[in-house]
Amino acid sequence: MQKRRNVAVALLMLLTAFSAWAQNPVHFTVSQKQVSPTELDVTFTGKIDAGWHVYSPGLPADGPISASVTTEKCEGAKPLGKVQAKGKEISTFDKIFEMNLRYFENSVTFVQRYQLTGGKYHVSGFLEYGTCNDEMCMPPGNVEFDYQGETEKKEEATPATGPATSPDASKEGEGLSDEKEGAQDGATADSLGSVRLSAPLDGAGEVSAAAMDSLWWQPSISELEAFNGGSDNKGSLLYIFIMGFMGGLIALLTPCVWPIIPMTVSFFLKRAKDDKGKGIRDAVTYGISIVVIYLALGLAVTGIFGASKLNELSTNAVFNIFFFLLLVVFALSFFGWFELTLPSSWTNKVDSKASSTTGLLSIFLMAFTLVLVSFSCTGPIIGFLLVELTTSGSILGPAIGMFGFALALALPFTLFALFPTWLKQAPKSGGWMNTIKVTLGFIELAFALKFFSVADLAYGWRLLDREVFLALWIVIFGALGLYLIGKLKFQSDWEGGEMDKPMPVACIMLGLCSLAFAIYMVPGLWGAPCKAVSAFAPPMSTQDFNLYKASVVEAKYTNYEEGMAAARAQGKPVMVDFTGFGCVNCRKMEAAVWTDPQVAACLSNDYVLISLFVDDKTPLPQRIEVNENGQKRTLRTVGDKWSYLERTKFNYNAQPFYVTLDNTGRPLGPSAVYKEDIDLYMKFLKTGLENYRKRSAEN
Repeated sequence: MQKRRNVAVALLMLLTAFSAWAQNPVHFTVSQKQVSPTELDVTFTGKIDAGWHVYSPGLPADGPISASVTTEKCEGAKPLGKVQAKGKEISTFDKIFEMNLRYFENSVTFVQRYQLTGGKYHVSGFLEYGTCNDEMCMPPGNVEFDYQGETEKKEEATPATGPATSPDASKEGEGLSDEKEGAQDGATADSLGSVRLSAPLDGAGEVSAAAMDSLWWQPSISELEAFNGGSDNKGSLLYIFIMGFMGGLIALLTPCVWPIIPMTVSFFLKRAKDDKGKGIRDAVTYGISIVVIYLALGLAVTGIFGASKLNELSTNAVFNIFFFLLLVVFALSFFGWFELTLPSSWTNKVDSKASSTTGLLSIFLMAFTLVLVSFSCTGPIIGFLLVELTTSGSILGPAIGMFGFALALALPFTLFALFPTWLKQAPKSGGWMNTIKVTLGFIELAFALKFFSVADLAYGWRLLDREVFLALWIVIFGALGLYLIGKLKFQSDWEGGEMDKPMPVACIMLGLCSLAFAIYMVPGLWGAPCKAVSAFAPPMSTQDFNLYKASVVEAKYTNYEEGMAAARAQGKPVMVDFTGFGCVNCRKMEAAVWTDPQVAACLSNDYVLISLFVDDKTPLPQRIEVNENGQKRTLRTVGDKWSYLERTKFNYNAQPFYVTLDNTGRPLGPSAVYKEDIDLYMKFLKTGLENYRKRSAEN
């Protein structure tokens, strides 16, 4: 059973990594129902994945993609009004578009009514809808329908025809039905989604046969995955390990762990007076047992939540609220308001079991006793790490993080057993441990706000706008600075007899750094970028009062072929920006990142910037029928074409999406998505430039 579970978890990991890029978050079915002798309803029933939303009909033209029904064939019938929406509609004011946006979460039903004029009828067309979450937007979705009959009264449910790329998507309401209309004589379909046109067309959005056959349109999926896999995963896992290791070192310095070290090591050495090697082996086994216990905890988190669920936690509002409350509780515990303890019966049972057994089991149970006894100090640190690691998006994150934590926690027991004289030089327990606990309380309180911010943005509460977040961080780090220089005291300081003692020089220096950091964030209340906190603070678009104004770089080219031709003529690399007129997160990136002087200069001077709008409604001069992964699809608009390019060339299907290319259409580095981190974006751009220069020099 366990083996099957491990295989299932491994398969989940692989499937999640493979499908995350192209998965359709909305699943529609479509049905017809004759509601009266002269009226017919075409009903689209949608299930929306958690964290995503579908926009309502009737939004202003300069807003996101509204839900709408286009009727392509209407024989023996005529539409009665526009499509109507049913469900729990959410309305909120959006500062990016400066308008009220209406959308649905979890589920929605769209109904288009037709009046039957008598005799046989034939209606066909498609529903178009826009889908976004807090980090990206999908290309406009299409759900096709084709119904005919006379007096059908029985409801027929058929799979919808949404824009999925999976061969089995039609079973889930995501696939595309065969196109019966719209393919022109000048366009033919090739296998695997490639398209050939019989003659070149103009620059209004069509592509010539020569351009389509060139490297510009050839898939670059494997090259891009090599760049992404070779940079992001390694760095993130190393970061997770270092983060866990540092957490373990901090846990060592708490009053629940540090005093136990000399007692435990002395016990092992005395236990084997005549055989010092045995004492060392026991201490090493003790350390390994600690590693095994915490590593099992990390693996348990992955096993319980599952691979796909770990990826969802980073944007799931409910989980982020839970994490926020959890970290606040941990912070209050470190401040001394109360103490988190496990039931004493647990510790007593494990301790008595360790005393009554011998050998490796006895040592393992002693290590388990340490874990239980030290929970009041290590619990909040472990909780903080697991919250960070489970929302990091890395499937191995909890296990790698807990391995680093346990390794740091176990090292002293092993090292002091190997070198017993070091015990005399180790610092004694004292009030400095309480200082560490209180400092950790401030840090956990600050990071708790980060998780509340995710939920606040998801639900649109507008309780934690950017200036509110910065104000709270200024207060938190200001108070931390005052505490470290000795101007602020807690009850635990009174109990420890540390009230009248001056703070050590190291604490005062750290306190000054904390105060300086608080002062650094003050201009952010009026709109300054504050790059050091851009990865944690809410986006600039939530700022109510902003004196910092900067213009957004505008792309000279909105046509892929024209931009690539210009880049070849100028001898420059290309930065392709897959975006959308209704993409909220695209506007956030432009406002928060593209306005930075360094980023703006690089995009304007070093690259040819091409912005491809996947929701551009401009009709193509002639429709193109493609066969994409076994499913026929008709490209009707310029936006359809750019969305198709993004899927087939880069295996991605959401916006914003950024990728750097050379003049032949080959990737120059890893791709980038929505993340308001200027330093990270500059690294993305510089990597592309460096690789372009190397490639040019080789040629």
